[in-house]
Amino acid sequence: MLEYLIRRLAGTIPVLLAVSVFTFAFVHLLPGDPARMVAGPEASLEQVNRVRTELWLDRPIWEQYIRYLDQMAHFELGRSIKTHEPVSKLIGERFMPTLWLTVWSMVWAVIAGVGLGVLCGVRRGGWADRTAMVAAISGISFPSFWLGLMLIDLFSVHLRWLPTGGYGTWQHFVMPAFTLGSGVAAVMARFTRSAFIEVAAEDYVRTARSKGVPEQGVIWTHTLRNALIPVITLTGLQFGFLLGGAIVVETVFTWPGLGRLLIDSVNFRDYPVIQAEILLFALEFVLINLIVDLLYGLVNPEIRLK
Repeated sequence: MLEYLIRRLAGTIPVLLAVSVFTFAFVHLLPGDPARMVAGPEASLEQVNRVRTELWLDRPIWEQYIRYLDQMAHFELGRSIKTHEPVSKLIGERFMPTLWLTVWSMVWAVIAGVGLGVLCGVRRGGWADRTAMVAAISGISFPSFWLGLMLIDLFSVHLRWLPTGGYGTWQHFVMPAFTLGSGVAAVMARFTRSAFIEVAAEDYVRTARSKGVPEQGVIWTHTLRNALIPVITLTGLQFGFLLGGAIVVETVFTWPGLGRLLIDSVNFRDYPVIQAEILLFALEFVLINLIVDLLYGLVNPEIRLK
């Protein structure tokens, strides 16, 4: 197990290096001049050039990239062009709100999605199955910004039950978490249903029934346990997507997370913050995939990591 972990973690280095190359090239292709934005619209050309020199923007692109890699090697993310604060401080302040929003979104989405998927698989073809699948298709089809605005209009404007945005209390989590997790819950329900039906048709499930195993034992021990293996993979990927892709929801609900920080950084051409955030998202996906592989062995001990 230790050798497997070391090998997987070592494999993240070339992945992050490739991501850093593409990210660095992408942000430097964005239109606009960061030096002009920092100096201000009324600054003279001399002042703009002085700022450009301070930010190393007057150096060749390869030299800027070497400096960037050197900072990464020393675990330095640099300073924000906009606020002049350490990038690590900015990300640290925004990381926990995004993480908690993602966690609570995934909690309800997994519980609801897997529960509906199992219910539909057990009662395949019935009214519950058809109703749940219609709801799942609707959840996938509704854009998150539209759903968020409808929830604000209903629960904040008309009913006045929940705040329109912000961060702090549990009430602030309700609408953003529901909005962010609705699409995941719908995907989980459909995926769990398909996996459950596929596993239920296997020979070992029919053998268990023929031996007189109670139906609940067949469902929970023989069917669901094996159907959860592909579901775990989907859960890990969806968690990574939510953690790195909550930009729209955070904008709608004025959530102080990484998504809004990324939007603000792109608008201001804040290169260090953009590069650090995209690298962080890439690292999150790598680590989540590693955790998913380890969970395989817990769900089904017959699977061995090689």
